[in-house]
Amino acid sequence: MNPVTAIARPERDVMPSALPVERARADFPILKRMIHGSPLVYLDSAATTQKPQIVIDTIAEYYRQTNANVHRGVYALSAQATDLYEKARGKVAAFIGAEKTDQIIFTRNTTEAINLVAYSWGLAHLQTNDEILLTEMEHHSNLVPWYLVAPKTGAVVRHLPIHDDGTLALERWKEFFTPKTRIVAVAHTSNVLGTINPIASIAARAHAAGALVLLDAAQGVPHAPFDVVALDADFVAFSAHKMLGPTGVGVLYGRRELLEGMDPFLGGGDMIRTVTLQGATWNDLPWKFEAGTPNIAGVIGFGAAIDYLSALGMDKVRRHEMELTDYALARMNALDSVDVYGPADATARAGVIAFNHRRIHPHDLATILDRRGIAIRAGHHCAQPLMERLGQSATARASFYVYNTRDEVDALIEGLIAAGKFFERNQ
Repeated sequence: MNPVTAIARPERDVMPSALPVERARADFPILKRMIHGSPLVYLDSAATTQKPQIVIDTIAEYYRQTNANVHRGVYALSAQATDLYEKARGKVAAFIGAEKTDQIIFTRNTTEAINLVAYSWGLAHLQTNDEILLTEMEHHSNLVPWYLVAPKTGAVVRHLPIHDDGTLALERWKEFFTPKTRIVAVAHTSNVLGTINPIASIAARAHAAGALVLLDAAQGVPHAPFDVVALDADFVAFSAHKMLGPTGVGVLYGRRELLEGMDPFLGGGDMIRTVTLQGATWNDLPWKFEAGTPNIAGVIGFGAAIDYLSALGMDKVRRHEMELTDYALARMNALDSVDVYGPADATARAGVIAFNHRRIHPHDLATILDRRGIAIRAGHHCAQPLMERLGQSATARASFYVYNTRDEVDALIEGLIAAGKFFERNQ
């Protein structure tokens, strides 16, 4: 299915600029499933998104018609596979506004991309008493790599605090952006609170302090127009599976001069120029950082996902999520039994809502909702320091994407009300 023709017809019931959600939903086979006898209501896209048919078909077509290793063969199949693989790299570069395709490095996920920077840049440049500035809202993937690197280099990890409303305490920036700050590693968007951070402002302050900026953009790139040049980030990490692509594919964008000066993170085939019994020299960017056989089918499938999102229009994706989040916040805040975390304004957050029912543990709540076909997340969301800051051991979380509707929000609210009544009857 061509993703452009799949969404190009005029919509009757919404404004012409709105996302054609009902028509797009037909492109996602899994949404036709019944769970425990009820239609699937999938509200866990912050963990992983569902895949449109075009992505599934593209991956299958690669294995049916083009399966071969990339970069190393002179025969037709290898050349075709390489062409598809490198075209996907070009699509990624264009999608985030990168100036050169060789600034796009494929990894397994956001986590590996952040580890690449922590080890390849961090071990070479961090010294005793240098400061690594993180925040209280970071995912473990943007905490643990720095906790591993800091003791190896003598660097110190610091954390910019957050306000009670889930926004960063940037008014305290002079305390935290110091001459010792070497890198600021920050989430573009919180995977728990939905907070969208003012990255361009943070980058300006970091660069004024002589520090680099790494963005964990796993929850940013998939949800709105994204421009790495405008944000002035030095490194940006994100994942395919959170933007309609397959699992097992991540991306690291980096400033070319920084990537050129970094040693490889992994060693093996394809990342070398020469190998002798005495040593080795490294390949050009981006292949210097892509050791071994990559996830070829996944990268090609990712290219199809980017085509699909581009056809939808990322400005429309953002508008749809804001409208849906605004509606969900209004309905949740009307429930006396539910506490919602994060910014109150839907324009200041992504389509992620962390909440708790005052009488039901998040895990129990997720189990009850699952019996109604509603899939939400429950737990610490790989953000245990943030949970401690919120005074919670866990929260429930609903997250939205291009295929979610107001009817599904209503189903969630009805489920929360029913769960509360069930617990009242059985106490």
